[in-house]
Amino acid sequence: MPGAKRTALQGLHGDALKIRVAAPPVDGAANEALKKFLAQTFKVPLRNVELISGASSRNKRFSIQDSIVDPFSLIAGIPSL
Repeated sequence: MPGAKRTALQGLHGDALKIRVAAPPVDGAANEALKKFLAQTFKVPLRNVELISGASSRNKRFSIQDSIVDPFSLIAGIPSL
């Protein structure tokens, strides 16, 4: 969800994470902000986060390599949407 007040994990949407992104959806700015957020969240260098599909879609798939963060720890306690 681009154009939010701040970038943050919003919750679950089906089997996907819903993330609000503060950057506007212009010239890839929201994708780049999301990539940086994922790198920080999963404690990996930016080069380890790759957009696999959905560059111009609301639904995106990323590959995150060599993370020590368990993805399930991120969704514990967040609401489903």
